[in-house]
Amino acid sequence: MQHSQPDPQEFADFLAAARASAILRTPHGDLAQDAMKAAIRGGFRICEFTLTIPDALDHIRAISEQFPEVVVGAGTVLSPEDAHKAVEAGARFLVSPVVDREVIETATALDVASIPGCATPTEMLAAHEMGAPLVKLFPAPAGGAAWLKAVLGPLPFLKIVPTGGVDLHNAADFLAAGAHAIGFVAPLFVAEDVELRRWDCIEERARQLLAACTPAGVAKG
Repeated sequence: MQHSQPDPQEFADFLAAARASAILRTPHGDLAQDAMKAAIRGGFRICEFTLTIPDALDHIRAISEQFPEVVVGAGTVLSPEDAHKAVEAGARFLVSPVVDREVIETATALDVASIPGCATPTEMLAAHEMGAPLVKLFPAPAGGAAWLKAVLGPLPFLKIVPTGGVDLHNAADFLAAGAHAIGFVAPLFVAEDVELRRWDCIEERARQLLAACTPAGVAKG
C-alpha cells in the first residue's frame, strides 16, 4: 500500500507495526518541519503535527509531499472544519484531545482514521461505538501500564494508544500491557532542543525511543 494513503484499518495495522508515532506540539512554526525531519531520520514513519502549531496545515502538506513513505496526521482536531482542512492538506489520521462525535463521523466520511482522546473506559467504549478505530489514552493514567491492562481485560477489542506520560523508561511496559502503539510528545521533542535547533539530539532520541518499543525492548520491559 502507499503509506501516505492508508484507509482507517490499514492505518491501524501500520501503526501497530510501527509501534510508535512522533507528535510535535511547538509554538515555533518556523522550526516545526526541521524538528519532524529529525524524527523521521531517527526512524519514525508516523508523524503528527498538532493544529496549535503556527502554519500547521502547511507543515502537514510539506512533509507528506516530501516523504511519501511517512504517514502524516493532524492533532488537536476539534471540529469538522478542522478535519476537512487537515485532510485536504494531506493528513491521513486525525487526533483529538476529547471525544467529539462530529469529528469522528467526519473522519469516517473522509475515510481517514480518527483517534479521540479518552481518560476512562466509558469514553473509550463510546468513541469505539461512534466509529473511532483507535483511541488515545489522554492524559496519562495514574495507574500507568497496569491501568491499561485492566481496561483491556473486559474490553480487549479496543486499540488504545497512550501518549502523555509515556517515555523511554515505561514505553515497553505499556506495550507489554497491550497498548496498540505509543505516541511520543515531549520525550521526543524536548522544547529546548527544538528552540536551539539541536536536530541531532532529536534524531538520536528518536532512535532510542523506537528501540525501546521493539519486541526485544518490550520483552526486557
